[in-house]
Amino acid sequence: MLVGYVSNERFVALGDVLFEFRGQNGVIATRSNISGAVYADLEPGHYEVVLGRDGYGSKIISIELNEGEPYQFRLLSDCLLGYVWPKCVKVGDRSEFRVHAVEEYELELWRYGAEKEFIRRIGTFDEHGPRATMQITPDGDYTQHGVKWNRDGYHSQSLNQLIEAPQRSGLYYFHARNRSGVFFSFPWVVAPERPVSNVAVFASDINWNAYNSFGGRSNYINADRLPPVPIVNSRLELKRYTEKEHRTYDSGSYESLSLDRPDPYNHIDEREELTDPIAGRQGCHMAAAEWRLLGWMERSGFDYDLYSETQYHFDQLSLDEYRVLIISTHPEYWSADMYFRLKDWVFNRGGRLMYLGGNGLNCEVEFLDDHRIVYQNTKWSHSEPQIAPDGCVYESRFDKRQESEANLLGVVFSESGIMTAAPYQVKDADHWCFDGTGLKNGDTFGEHSLHQRVPGGASGHETDKVSSQSPSNVRLLAKGLNPDNGGGEIVIHERDGGGAVFSAGSICWPSSVLVDEAVSKITQNVLRRFLETGK
Repeated sequence: MLVGYVSNERFVALGDVLFEFRGQNGVIATRSNISGAVYADLEPGHYEVVLGRDGYGSKIISIELNEGEPYQFRLLSDCLLGYVWPKCVKVGDRSEFRVHAVEEYELELWRYGAEKEFIRRIGTFDEHGPRATMQITPDGDYTQHGVKWNRDGYHSQSLNQLIEAPQRSGLYYFHARNRSGVFFSFPWVVAPERPVSNVAVFASDINWNAYNSFGGRSNYINADRLPPVPIVNSRLELKRYTEKEHRTYDSGSYESLSLDRPDPYNHIDEREELTDPIAGRQGCHMAAAEWRLLGWMERSGFDYDLYSETQYHFDQLSLDEYRVLIISTHPEYWSADMYFRLKDWVFNRGGRLMYLGGNGLNCEVEFLDDHRIVYQNTKWSHSEPQIAPDGCVYESRFDKRQESEANLLGVVFSESGIMTAAPYQVKDADHWCFDGTGLKNGDTFGEHSLHQRVPGGASGHETDKVSSQSPSNVRLLAKGLNPDNGGGEIVIHERDGGGAVFSAGSICWPSSVLVDEAVSKITQNVLRRFLETGK
């Protein structure tokens, strides 16, 4: 009978895995096929199962085998990975570091700001048992419920792996290195215990989680649920590649994606420095790019308090205690509560928002608890217009469930110009944001960028534009020169009560702020003006 399938942490099928099924009638041994399928002459019932393969951690589990219900076995490759839980805390709070290693490793804590700043050595970790620092992942779809590392065999209080957050807010990274010299880093957001600065910055951890495919699912592959059969060849099986219409989100419901997982895409190389190009495919729109903005702020003399988006969702800060909020790079996924609280702060309480990114607030999420997030993609097609009952075209997934984010941001993402990059062209040189730049109408700026996935300028990767739902007083300041009229549009709109929103309309903006003089000067002008005139 077909017992089940076996796959690795990417949900890729594993062949030639050794199995031993121990039941009341004796022991049956078998191996998996190249598709990951496991066949054995077994009766339904309870079994103790031993499984393993070279290059992967062996494990012993107990299962109930039922006819017609193939079991999903999961193995974890021999590598170096880690994450901290909770991933976002306040000064003085404690998190647990959870590292997967098959040999002795060392761990350090660094702060990523104007420079990489060494904070302290945490220690060297090994155990008496062979491969005892190896983690054990659950079977099935642990993208929904989390990997829960440090659950099995980590019960000793004297050997706990807790660390107290430093006394300064910021983006921190753990540096792990094993005896073979392999290096892996993972982020930790530390917020202040209480406000210290007039500027709050959000790290886009909800977006980070959307792109995290550890376990075989993200909001971009197998978005709705894990398939019943593991992947043999993604180009032949994943609809991201097999459907030319690119209907990534054709389901009406989506299983949750857990924050309780390592996030390899947010790894930053040990040798990578603040002004180095961002070479990785994912780093250019995730933590590595956000670090560039934080480093620029510190080098430019701007203080800030860093929070995660999840901390804002769970009401762990009050925007009323800040003059300016900065969201940057790619804050694509927000809850409705987050959005409408922010809109109220800007429109009714004088808040000032700097949106220094692209494709932001584009899709609603719902939290099931502190780590499980449902991404509400609403049967969305990237290639076909989405028509509302009144005949209008929905501008975004958020618009389909709530309202277009253009109502707040002044701009909204569109497909034109996607995956291209270009400089901006000045449209309204008389505006104060261009003070000191020497730029005139028709001049270009933003030619320089650290963004290597889509090089070419500050307007790029994904870009936002003014729409019919933008506020009536939105003012267009500059537009990217991307093909097909796809350039990001820099806009500002100001409210009668003192609130204001400045939007850069491009994922590439933070990748240019350190290396393009005009981008830096414009960002400085806006931040200083918002601080001076804020409530």
